[in-house]
Amino acid sequence: MAVQAVAVRYKIMQCSVCKEKPATVHLTQIVGDKMQKLDLCDDCAKAKGMNDPASFAMADLMLGLGASAELDPATGGAEIKCPRCGFTQADFKKSGRLGCPECYVSFAEGLAGLLKSMHKGTRHVGKAPEALRALRENGDRLKALQKQLAKAIETEDFETAATVRDEIKELSGAPAKGL
Repeated sequence: MAVQAVAVRYKIMQCSVCKEKPATVHLTQIVGDKMQKLDLCDDCAKAKGMNDPASFAMADLMLGLGASAELDPATGGAEIKCPRCGFTQADFKKSGRLGCPECYVSFAEGLAGLLKSMHKGTRHVGKAPEALRALRENGDRLKALQKQLAKAIETEDFETAATVRDEIKELSGAPAKGL
């Protein structure tokens, strides 16, 4: 009786494709705040080419068949090849990795869509300590205010110019002076 209770409590995951055999390969894709899971049995995993690294297309599996079509030469002309390392689009589709930094330039057109679907943007911003991040944001804000000040002076909107000047002084840490 105890064995039956355990079997009911811990259900074995079924294959998402054939829905017959127990899943032994589990893949998870997280895009934004959405998570997709794919559970495959050994036979379905082999059918998808997951046991053979040479035929395993990481881009197809992780992004769906439509996403890797952006890198498919059959859909857009000649095969692109990196001039530095010789990596091709087929190599990227199989490995899910690029060969060298120059590959990002060579495959830029197709990669833009893939990166947007995988990440928040196409520009790596990395992580920074809180103080450095605040300093960068402060600098960006100062540049924007300086442009706003120049525009206000150009249009002879001196009231706005004075307000913006005071904001610049406040951000810079210097005391604001009257006009």
